[in-house]
Amino acid sequence: MPTYAYSAVEPSGRKRNGVMEAPSEAAAVSALANEGKFLLEIHEQATAAAVQRSSDGEKKRNKSNRADLALFTRRLADLSSSGLPLDRVLQVLSEQTEALPLAHAAEAALEEVRGGMAISDALAMQGNKLFPEVYVQTLRSGEASGQFADAAERMADLLENEVARRSLVISAMIYPAVLTGVAILVIVALLTFVFPKLAVVFDGLGDSLPVTTKMLLAFSDALTNNAVLIIVAIVGAFFGYKAWVATPAGALSRDRMLLKLPLAGSLIKRGIISRYSRVLGTLVNGGVPILEALELAGKAAGNRVFSNISAQVVSNVREGVPIAQAMKDTGEFPPVLTHMVAIGEETGDLPKMLGRVSNSLDFEVEQGLRRLTSSLEPMILLFMGGFVAFVVLSVMLPIFQAQELVK
Repeated sequence: MPTYAYSAVEPSGRKRNGVMEAPSEAAAVSALANEGKFLLEIHEQATAAAVQRSSDGEKKRNKSNRADLALFTRRLADLSSSGLPLDRVLQVLSEQTEALPLAHAAEAALEEVRGGMAISDALAMQGNKLFPEVYVQTLRSGEASGQFADAAERMADLLENEVARRSLVISAMIYPAVLTGVAILVIVALLTFVFPKLAVVFDGLGDSLPVTTKMLLAFSDALTNNAVLIIVAIVGAFFGYKAWVATPAGALSRDRMLLKLPLAGSLIKRGIISRYSRVLGTLVNGGVPILEALELAGKAAGNRVFSNISAQVVSNVREGVPIAQAMKDTGEFPPVLTHMVAIGEETGDLPKMLGRVSNSLDFEVEQGLRRLTSSLEPMILLFMGGFVAFVVLSVMLPIFQAQELVK
């Protein structure tokens, strides 16, 4: 039976939003009238079956990612800025969103909003995995200031920027990753299939084999004879690592090691600070109190080491230290950020200064990624060529020795 959402005035004069099942819209209107309610609005609600498919009939996806959330937020901003009531906005989102978790979340939030709950609180009830705290707080500040559409647009801009940067990183690392995978496959194939067949030829030479050939034979034997054990060890190490980083201490150690990686560590740090600056600027621009904005930006930075540094900034600012000075005292923020924040504090235009710093850092990260990938590619090729040359040398030297013995 279809479900209808309605808005009506009760005999007492109190406005009420509700949901009811009825064979048709006319039957629902008649039932409400019999209850003495004055109907203001009624429309059929999207059912669970309807949510399973998008408007063009294509099956929705069972998972959602950051790009889906960015698109969801952009639609939220566009629809709300067009003047649609927020319950209608959520209904459209529940029907149009391709990612099923977000579609279900919009449908569940729709029920709460029609019951009188704020949309930010309704989305917060759907869980932090779908709608992070930064997301909820930004929308909440927009609701409080009467500028919900503007707050949603700022959040959409933030998410789209993050998706674009993540896509840039993935695109930049695809070729080096493919080269590395090919190099590993070539090495494993040489050691497990090619070299063992040639080893039979060298059995007669005994101890007169060159050192490089003996090393390669030992390594090849270890790889072929313990293949199952090696695979089990690799799988065990993977799941052990996942369990380790799931703990607070393990995650903190992992994040600390990432920042200390050669070549990539400085890029990772710049990316973290860029995200921190952009989130902080978005929150401050939306009217979130500065201490709360600093706390949320630290949590959203994506690195626990940096979150701890942000907590020091929050502590110092709470004691009356200017934001720029509190950042400078940690010794972890680049001078360009602390100077721009100081200017922003003096001029009262902190969000604009933070946005400029974030754009500058994003440009540095982009250029750094290009330099890193351009240096990784020849290094991988050089390593792969060096190993193949080592194998060829290990095979040819015994043959040369055998020829000398024959002479």
